[in-house]
Amino acid sequence: MAIAPILKAENISKSFGGIHAVSNAQIEVPAGSITGLIGPNGAGKTTFFGLLSNFLKPDRGTVQFNGMPIQGKPPHAIAKLGMIRTFQVPRVLSRLSVLENMLLAAQDQVGEKFWNTWFQGQKIAIQERENREKARHILESVGLIRMADDYAGCLSGGQRKLLEIARALMTDPKLILLDEPAAGVNPALIEEICSYIQTWNQEGMSFLIIEHNMDVIMSLCDRVWVLAEGHNLADGSPAEIQTDPKVLEAYLGS
Repeated sequence: MAIAPILKAENISKSFGGIHAVSNAQIEVPAGSITGLIGPNGAGKTTFFGLLSNFLKPDRGTVQFNGMPIQGKPPHAIAKLGMIRTFQVPRVLSRLSVLENMLLAAQDQVGEKFWNTWFQGQKIAIQERENREKARHILESVGLIRMADDYAGCLSGGQRKLLEIARALMTDPKLILLDEPAAGVNPALIEEICSYIQTWNQEGMSFLIIEHNMDVIMSLCDRVWVLAEGHNLADGSPAEIQTDPKVLEAYLGS
């Protein structure tokens, strides 16, 4: 029996000044899977991510998350539904501590509403304590707990990527869109990141991953989609993609 897609996009297109960055692209991410999105430089992968998460507005096309149309919804509303994206260059608040960066992602905080600070002080205190415990538990699981009180700006590039993924976990996501989690990361940390992704996936979380490191894609992914010049070129298992003549030509040239 086929597994229902947690994310499904059809006929997605986006142009910038007459240049077709993405053209009639589609993708499906089965629930509980690790799905890869690859392609040569300039293929439109990151633009496609922006369109899926509505950081960019598509010219046309439909996107469904958990069976619900989400095109037109603002990114924060999509995030509250359970779909979170990371960025190729990690976005951390450098002058806040690692723990404070984590706490920013906590959902439905009672203290965010002005009058609650007057009338629900005890509830706010309990929730803040629970959020701190949750954040510290996640940081411990990704090896960043010893840096919890350090400025996020002191982290290495690889550690910032881990922090961004850890911060995404604070929202209890159903699907995480990872944009090049291994880029600029030393090989030892790449292995750690891959191990964490596999563990979270075994716990029921779905992933869609853009990555140029083919070893990462081939070792992690259940299925791989290939973009070239904004178009769908191929999709299949990692083994099928590795031997697909069209994919080899797109990467290596004719």
